[in-house]
Amino acid sequence: MTHPLQQRLIAEVIDREGGFVDHPSDRGGPTKYGITQAVARRHGYHGPMCDLPYQKAFDIYAADYWHTLRLDDIASIHEPLAEYLFDYGVNSGYGRAGEELQHTLNVLNDQQRYYRDMKVDGAIGPITLAALRDFNRARGDEGLRVLASTINACRIAFCRDLARKRQSQEAFAYGWFRRVVELGGA
Repeated sequence: MTHPLQQRLIAEVIDREGGFVDHPSDRGGPTKYGITQAVARRHGYHGPMCDLPYQKAFDIYAADYWHTLRLDDIASIHEPLAEYLFDYGVNSGYGRAGEELQHTLNVLNDQQRYYRDMKVDGAIGPITLAALRDFNRARGDEGLRVLASTINACRIAFCRDLARKRQSQEAFAYGWFRRVVELGGA
């Protein structure tokens, strides 16, 4: 069964990303609904990107970003964190989103008082989920809000650095920042 948050977030990202775009400064090339041609091809779609079906885009978002990041499990702990990680994964890569969660949990474990440091590999698995549950037990709802907000702060810094390193990406910086800031509250 699909988590209701998954349905909403994927529908929102598809709506936000819009239809077909082929911006010359976008390193992703031709996209539709925010799905790049390379990603669509990896998922078996070989038609023109302007014709990518909505359901195919939905399925790609579910497979590559929702399930890969184990967001059903994370949403059961804290929905805003799942929302932020989903959006981070969509816009900056699910591996980067997973790594950021792992890095952040490692620095919030109070010198391994709450749980052991984990390997930072971007793969959300049982160890990362156990650390998140242990963090929740130690810090509660306030801690989860701080964790989620920290993830968003890291996203803004990442986007800023992209635009700082590649001037052509400045065309997108304001929109990236606005998107992160406007996400639902933790």
